[in-house]
Amino acid sequence: MKTLTLNTDALMPIIGLGTFLSAPGEVYQAVRWAIKVGYRHIDCAAIYGNQPEVGQAIHDAIAEGDIKREELFVTSKLWNDSHAIEDVRPACEQTLKDLQLDYLDLYLMHWPVAQRKGTNMPKADEDWIPLSQIPLWETWSEMEKLYHDGLVKAIGVSNFNESNINLLLEKTQVVPAVNQVECHPLLNQNALISFCRKNNIVITAYSPLGAAEGSQMLFTNRVVRDIATRLKATPAQVLLAWQMQRGIVVIPKSVQEDRIKENFAAQAIELDSSDIGRIEALNQNHRFFDGSSFENPPQGYDKIF
Repeated sequence: MKTLTLNTDALMPIIGLGTFLSAPGEVYQAVRWAIKVGYRHIDCAAIYGNQPEVGQAIHDAIAEGDIKREELFVTSKLWNDSHAIEDVRPACEQTLKDLQLDYLDLYLMHWPVAQRKGTNMPKADEDWIPLSQIPLWETWSEMEKLYHDGLVKAIGVSNFNESNINLLLEKTQVVPAVNQVECHPLLNQNALISFCRKNNIVITAYSPLGAAEGSQMLFTNRVVRDIATRLKATPAQVLLAWQMQRGIVVIPKSVQEDRIKENFAAQAIELDSSDIGRIEALNQNHRFFDGSSFENPPQGYDKIF
């Protein structure tokens, strides 16, 4: 499996299994299938609500000899309601308990948003906490402690723009290892990718096949289908291969065994420079997840992106 080297010198597998919206009762089997197929990277988050089942699948895979812990790369994320200094470590420890792990390979700040403790998605004004009260750099300083204490092997961010990252670079010591963002041909993120590379930050693409409605927009796109037909590949494989060939980690989500295998096999697809250029030209700066759920101007959150 191809890997990318993080600024910690750790190796991050370039393809992982995403678990967002993978329902309890389905995600266990998806993780077991993925590990048997060859996946060595599992992407999780506390807010997904399925980490205990993911953890049981990892535990059982190790117990049954499918894999060793040190061969796995497990990512999870700090939810927005745990940004306060006193909440960061307990949130990480709960995730470790849920996943039945002694450490995480990567721990991300999920959004550049601080919320009242106990809120999932903010609704009322009091659910947001202004960044003047809990600044991003303060939360990041607590993330650094997790890294230095060995609870996590690397720390990073998710859904952060250049301004957010620059704030961390100015105020703190540890450069984020990863920035996980929405990325696909309709939102190629070239400017953000360039910025992150200059700062030795790896990009992970979530929704690399689009969102629920977006996948059909991408799968039926004439350019994508033409390339897939020529290469005897599926549209999904072309979309994943495009990202991996430009050095982007992908975490496609599926709970279907055939799709899990299909996505993993995308590593063998080779696009030429013409293919890559044609896909690049599809960019529309179109987001399926625009961050509007976290916008609240009275609390200081004007625009997320």
